[in-house]
Amino acid sequence: MVVIAKPIQPTIYFIGVTTARSSIMKLFPRWAGVLGLKDAVIHGIDLEIHAPRGVYRDVVQFIKQNELALGALVTTHKIDLYNAARDLFEYLDPNAKMFGELSSISKKDGLLEGYAKDPVSSGLAIEAFIPVNYWKNHRGQAFIMGAGGSAIAISSYLLSKDRGDNVPARLIVSNRSQSRLSEIERIVRRINPFVSSEFYLTPQALQNDSILRKLPPFSLIVNATGLGKDRPGCPLTDACDYPQNSMVWELNYRGELDFMHQAIKQKTAKNLHVEDGWIYFIHGWTQVIAEVFHIEITGKRFSGIEQIANRLRQGG
Repeated sequence: MVVIAKPIQPTIYFIGVTTARSSIMKLFPRWAGVLGLKDAVIHGIDLEIHAPRGVYRDVVQFIKQNELALGALVTTHKIDLYNAARDLFEYLDPNAKMFGELSSISKKDGLLEGYAKDPVSSGLAIEAFIPVNYWKNHRGQAFIMGAGGSAIAISSYLLSKDRGDNVPARLIVSNRSQSRLSEIERIVRRINPFVSSEFYLTPQALQNDSILRKLPPFSLIVNATGLGKDRPGCPLTDACDYPQNSMVWELNYRGELDFMHQAIKQKTAKNLHVEDGWIYFIHGWTQVIAEVFHIEITGKRFSGIEQIANRLRQGG
């Protein structure tokens, strides 16, 4: 059983693992001021990875039953929370149902709503650093390590039929457990069965090294495992060998970031573009805040939010 203090102000919750370490705890009060969210506060709810089903249900019931609990952003637990508590929601958006995950909890007209916002936020993040027509021009492949909610969201964006022929020549997903790997394979085949895709069980980092060595130039390599943030480690070994002219995306922006530091060591020799998870973090939070507080965060308003976030990151 999880104990959460009853809110006395309009509250958005952050359901994660090590929420106190997140930059959002310092950012949200600054964002709330410019967004006009008077008296709104944020509170973290830390749960163990793959917590018991009853814990997820208790958290969702708490938000549902407390008027000042306006909603939540969910990270790490997106799939587990959906599986444990989806029946408690009066509305689930199409992405939540298709991908079997929840990253956003909100309320509207007294009803509890659940959304999978990651397909949108991951797409916005990718567009911020991958050049236009990158796949069409270079025919590289995408290699995603991890099969959780973020991996599913990124796959759905990269393989969207709306993108025409501007998609990776092949999508490769690896994961340490078979159950999640089977689930992402089912979803990917449904999203776009016409793109070549491969799925590998890789309990050892050396197995990911082997896949990496076979990638062509101009590929995208993503750490969607959570290793290096909530848990120590890296999905690759220090002997990994990146393909030339490729994009390397570390979804984490805090923690040890071993994966990112490995890529930086090869950045010059292999002409790599190395991106961390900062812009993904900003888009992820603004998408959920907009839903929870029923406001728009686009255009100049988003630019202002991004500037505040970057100043904080630089120590301002």
